[in-house]
Amino acid sequence: MKSEFIWSKALEISKKAVNCGAVIPLNTIKYKYSEKCFDFELRFLKSPIPKYLIEYGPKRNPFIPWDTRLHILPINDKHTLILNKYPVQIGHILLITNCWKPQNGWLNEDDFEAILNVDNDTTGLWFFNSSKEAGASQPHRHFQLLPRHFNENICPRYEWFCSLLNNTIDTNSEISHCISIRPRNINKDLYSNDLFSSYKSMAKEMKIGDIDLINKPLKPYNLLITPEWIALITRKTDRSNGFSINALGFAGYFLGTKRSDVDTLIKFGPERILKDVI
Repeated sequence: MKSEFIWSKALEISKKAVNCGAVIPLNTIKYKYSEKCFDFELRFLKSPIPKYLIEYGPKRNPFIPWDTRLHILPINDKHTLILNKYPVQIGHILLITNCWKPQNGWLNEDDFEAILNVDNDTTGLWFFNSSKEAGASQPHRHFQLLPRHFNENICPRYEWFCSLLNNTIDTNSEISHCISIRPRNINKDLYSNDLFSSYKSMAKEMKIGDIDLINKPLKPYNLLITPEWIALITRKTDRSNGFSINALGFAGYFLGTKRSDVDTLIKFGPERILKDVI
């Protein structure tokens, strides 16, 4: 069992941040299915999406400096944990680089070491969106964590990714060809280097590029990291059937709007939506 000190602190700070307006939770309604349980979760916003979230381009970098009311704690001299200003889940955590690092550049071993430092205390679903085309809302490097308790379901499509890892996936999958997945090494002493090595090998496998030979990735991509595996998904666009898709879409989380083709999602499942963004 992990101590979950970081998560507890994030929740404590969230209460103060919500009260002073530094955190603005996105209130949602969970769609209730009348039939069988699906491998996705669909929610709808009760109010319009904040304008700041849908504008990507020249604007003030919110991470230099970051809002001190969102500060959780430093991880090392290169990374800091802060709260997500617009969370659907209270306690949604961002791991940001203290100095400017591009979101669309190569990740480095320091990034994975910082993830490990957090993960040893508070784990859950980590995700990374490499660029606008992969669903990123900010060009400054940041990783996101949705904390989960021990034995709590990581995400709706967790078992699907496990079957992909174990080579038992349905051959009719419409998206598996754009996903590379590796198991996580449980040896903590080797972990950051091991995870970084997995990242580099997956990038080569999916033809994103050789980190030792080119300056930046050749394609947009997402990362999903759980206690058991790390997965890399190549991308070409951020929208499909009226849905805005980032890494959470592949994890099974969808946020619907008036423009979203909800009927297609419900009738055919998430892969029908996701296949158009890879």
